[in-house]
Amino acid sequence: MAEDTAPRQGPLRGLRVVETATLAAGPTVATTLGEFGAEVIKVEQPGSGDPMRTWGDRRDGIGLVWKSISRNKRFVSLDLRVPDGQALLHRLLDISDVFVAGNRPSALERWGLDYESVHAAHPHVVMVHVTGYGRGGPKSDHPGYGTLAEAMSGFAHQTGQPDGPPTLPPFMLADGVAGIAATYAVMMALYHRDVHGGQGQLVDVNLIEPLTRLLESATLAYDQLGLVKRRAGNMLAASAPRNTYRTADGCWLAVSGASPSIAARVFRAVGRADMAQNPEYVDPVRRQERAAEVDAVVAEWIGRHTLSEAMRVFDAAEVAAAPVYDAPSLLADEHLRARGTFTRIPDPDLGHVTVQAPVVRLSETPGRVAHLGRGLGHDNDAVYGRLLGLDAEKLDELRTKGTI
Repeated sequence: MAEDTAPRQGPLRGLRVVETATLAAGPTVATTLGEFGAEVIKVEQPGSGDPMRTWGDRRDGIGLVWKSISRNKRFVSLDLRVPDGQALLHRLLDISDVFVAGNRPSALERWGLDYESVHAAHPHVVMVHVTGYGRGGPKSDHPGYGTLAEAMSGFAHQTGQPDGPPTLPPFMLADGVAGIAATYAVMMALYHRDVHGGQGQLVDVNLIEPLTRLLESATLAYDQLGLVKRRAGNMLAASAPRNTYRTADGCWLAVSGASPSIAARVFRAVGRADMAQNPEYVDPVRRQERAAEVDAVVAEWIGRHTLSEAMRVFDAAEVAAAPVYDAPSLLADEHLRARGTFTRIPDPDLGHVTVQAPVVRLSETPGRVAHLGRGLGHDNDAVYGRLLGLDAEKLDELRTKGTI
């Protein structure tokens, strides 16, 4: 394929990444690096591959999230449980910069792919190990998933209505946050290696801690004030009004009154200029003490207007308000369309797929989506043959044995 041999573009061109992780967190790291020019070689178990291939919504048996999260990668099959597979992976690491792993520590140790073994054999390699619980501690080798991290991080405890149960997100939140954290950690490790003359090192990220960092206000409040945060629906202790509000035509919009000036704009927009001039409603602390009253005033006004009417008034008044979008609305938004937030990519399996473009915008070296996820072992010949130099006889032998 032309994309496999053409020079790669982007600020990370020349960087080679080997990814053996599955599902979401580890692969997200490699996906982001690949968007900006890194060559990513995704290694999967022969016969089954990454479970993400059939995870979630599918068309013709193909996981739709898989197609997007596997963008720009090269795909090889390799059984890491056998010596021949382990030897091949080490050959790939000889010529690579980053190794993204997601297996439990005990599995990596059995295969000779734990950090200590990798660093001894390939001291230049930055190894990213994304697991449920991270190294150290009694649970380090337990299987971990995003759902568990969303519960243990404190997220579920704070999410939901006050009289309802702890609420989990309907998407891979913990995996996504951990993937972002691990990606910037990789760049720091590479900077240390390439700018300061250091060696490769281990990037140890679990699924719990990156999400817990976003929720640190809860542990700070408990540590310093003895307060245990409770579920408050859409309300936020530092902002009023702050909620989602139903409009007269059955739609929803969100409003934030995070600062005194923004809150005053809201009051004037809903016809309550008196509140905008009253310190009881402008001062952040006193306004928060009256959050329920403030919320009711805003809800009543919005409930008498359609979404378009309310947004027209709020936009004119520079109120911090936005519609609550579903997928069709998100794809149709004129601002996001102008920014090119989504791009339509040709795909041999699904025809065309609309996916989100690279999130980070670099003015001189932008990211790109060259192609979406491909078949299991699609690049075996290119990687094992042309890149590692194995001849046809050796490749046939490995196929016959089930190693690739």
